[in-house]
Amino acid sequence: MLMPITLYREAPTHPQAQACQACAVRRDALFGALDEQGLHQLHTHIEAPSFAADAPIFGEGRRGASMLTIRAGVVRFERVTAQGERRIVRLAGRGDLIGQEALLGQPYAEDAVAATEVEVCRLPVGLVDELGQTQRGVTQELMRRWQRALAEAQTWSMDITTGSAPRRLLHLLLRLQALAGHDGLAWLPRREEMADMADLRTETVSRWISRWRREGWVEPLPPRHARLHSDGLRQALDALDD
Repeated sequence: MLMPITLYREAPTHPQAQACQACAVRRDALFGALDEQGLHQLHTHIEAPSFAADAPIFGEGRRGASMLTIRAGVVRFERVTAQGERRIVRLAGRGDLIGQEALLGQPYAEDAVAATEVEVCRLPVGLVDELGQTQRGVTQELMRRWQRALAEAQTWSMDITTGSAPRRLLHLLLRLQALAGHDGLAWLPRREEMADMADLRTETVSRWISRWRREGWVEPLPPRHARLHSDGLRQALDALDD
């Protein structure tokens, strides 16, 4: 007599785990630290909102319940000076984790604004805490990203706000190129924004950008993008350092 055979199937992978596994930026993002078992722990829907250029993402002083991974685009962080002026203090791009203050229950330290069209994944703090307890790699990756954010802030302060005008602007342009999209196009801030970032006069910025445009190193494209030729920009920077 043939006995019935019961077949056991693995529980189907949650749709969110499938989405994270297929994500084009996962290797560069926080969840790149997850192994196969960690991915199967994803049973919480992760929102993936988009923001138009110049749209606010989160505000300074607001307490949030999530961090965000940037999937596409450039985010600028702004603070209001004692004189009431808004100033861009740093930038973030594809694969970067932002809003880490939420993990400590602290308010966001700056206004985050979409510099270009931006796509993000909103990571609930509770989910990250849960994964951190079982996936050691997540905790280590968080520490690495905190250290990287600190190093980038120090680099910004040293390279983009000190030294000669051309040196500051060359460092800024190379940073913008590092954040360029897959098409190679970089976000190009307005002249007055670049002046604020580099602590220079707008006229000084315009003069140097016009010069490098004639050299063929900066090719502005509508609406607010540019093709930046990093080899020429680095050569100019090396010449200043000699």
